[in-house]
Parts: sequence; structure tokens; C-alpha cells
Amino acid sequence: MANYKVEISGINTNNLKVLKSEETVELFKKYQAGDEKAKEELVNGNLKLVLSILKKFNTGKYNLDDLFQVGVIGLIKAIDNFDLSYNLQLSTYACPLIIGEIKRYIRDNTTIRVSRSIKERAYEIIKFKDEFEKTNGYIPSNEEIAKALNISEYEIDYAIDALKEPMSIFEPIYNDGGDTIYLFDQIADKKCIDSELDSLIALKKALNQIKIREREILTSRYILGKTQTELARDYNISQAQVSRIEKNAIDNIRKLIR
Repeated sequence: MANYKVEISGINTNNLKVLKSEETVELFKKYQAGDEKAKEELVNGNLKLVLSILKKFNTGKYNLDDLFQVGVIGLIKAIDNFDLSYNLQLSTYACPLIIGEIKRYIRDNTTIRVSRSIKERAYEIIKFKDEFEKTNGYIPSNEEIAKALNISEYEIDYAIDALKEPMSIFEPIYNDGGDTIYLFDQIADKKCIDSELDSLIALKKALNQIKIREREILTSRYILGKTQTELARDYNISQAQVSRIEKNAIDNIRKLIR
């Protein structure tokens, strides 16, 4: 077995057990029959797979202890969802999940640093929710989680939110076939309030100068939030016609504002 040069606190990585294919199959049969100890053996017997993947991320930029824990979460998810009928090696199935968990973690922590204690709390909550759902058949409420882990519901929301992936300001948030609206379009610039006020006055004048149908379409689309499909039904015209009217209206307003 290769010597994986990845140091994980408290673990002698060179002495980790590696399961043979036959052992893996037998353990899966036991686990799927309800033997939780077999699951633990499956996890421990595949930790070297996580370590082999960590070699790709061993650049000195990341805390390998953290990456290892995240990789193990991916391994556990793979074991929970793996089925012998797939006719695949567990490693083949697990690799993408482990890599995906690690990359997601790196994305989360490259932009916003979250303290280790909060991350550990979040993983504890996620683990509890998974185990609770398997045992009881439903996802526990925050009240049940708080009571079981002796924490507040606020701490639950805070910890889980800390693991959420940041959203790009250029993320599309609405598109029904017309112009795409991005998150950036919905963010107010508090430094430009006076400029915005002037723009609003000019926009109001321009709206009063365009055709009634154009004004109604724009009002319905951007104030009432109707889709082009809904407006097509309201006016008994095609969606393509609604799109053309909307585009012409916007072009006319731009000309009037300049």
C-alpha cells in the first residue's frame, strides 16, 4: 500500500485498514440489514480513499484536518446511498462525492472564513438530522434538534447558514424567456441615492410619454411581477408579441431618459 504523505491529527494514516472487495460486499449486506457496526467498519476501511484524494489538495493553503473531516462526510454519504446492484466498486462511486464535498468546503471557506467551532457544530447538527430521520422517518424540527443537542434554535440556524455557499452578485435570479435579471440588479447602492432620485423622476416622465400598452406591459412585468406568459393570456396575444412590446418600451424609455 502506498505511503500517503498526508498528516491528520490523532491518526496514523499509514496503519489504516483497507478492505478487500469481498469484505466490502459482506459488510454492505450486513449494513443494509441494519448492522450499524458494519457501517463503521466500511467507513474506517475506506479512509485511505479519502486520504488519496486529499493529496490533490495538499498545497499548504488548506487545513488538512478540516478537509479530511469533510471528505469523510462525502464517504459516509456514498456509503449511505450505495447499492450493490450498481455493479460498481465503492471507490468508483464514492470519489465524486468526496471530491464534491471537499470542493464545496473550499469554495465556502475561500470567500468567508467560518470558525472551526461553528463548522463542527454544523456537522454535528447535520449528522444528528440524518440519524434522526433514519430512525424516526421524518426530519426533526429545530426545537427537537435544540433539545437533543442542548443548544438554542438560533445556534442551529447560525451554524447551518455558515455552511451555505456564497452567491455571486452575477447569479441569475429570474428569467422567463425575456431579459435575465441578476442579483446585482437588486442590490441598492446607498451612495447614489440622489442620482437614483433623479433617475426615478426621469423614468416617471418617460413612462408618461410612451404608448399606453407599453406602459401597462412594463408596469405589469416589473411592478406587479407578472410573467410574459401571463400577460400573453391577459391581452390575448402571443408571448413573442409581449416580448417585442416590452423590448420596444424599454428602448423608447432609454431614448427619452438620455
